[in-house]
Amino acid sequence: MSSKPEDNIPPPEKNIKPLNYREQFAGRQVTSQFIDPCAEASKASLDCLNRNDYDRDACLAYFKAYRECKNTWIQQRKDDRRAGKAT
Repeated sequence: MSSKPEDNIPPPEKNIKPLNYREQFAGRQVTSQFIDPCAEASKASLDCLNRNDYDRDACLAYFKAYRECKNTWIQQRKDDRRAGKAT
């Protein structure tokens, strides 16, 4: 009995906290607006939809985790800008 990759989706609670966006931008020549510290949460929500035949109600926890991750990330960036830190 082999497990499919979509069976290994992390639980939504693991995707609430965004990755450190400074680490995401580190080592790049150009800072890009397209780097997303919440990419794992986004991928997990899409994987959930695929696994559940696009039944949105079955994936509400994943959508909520993604929204919380994005809100945390945006608030973190705002706080850093107010504190004068480079973003």
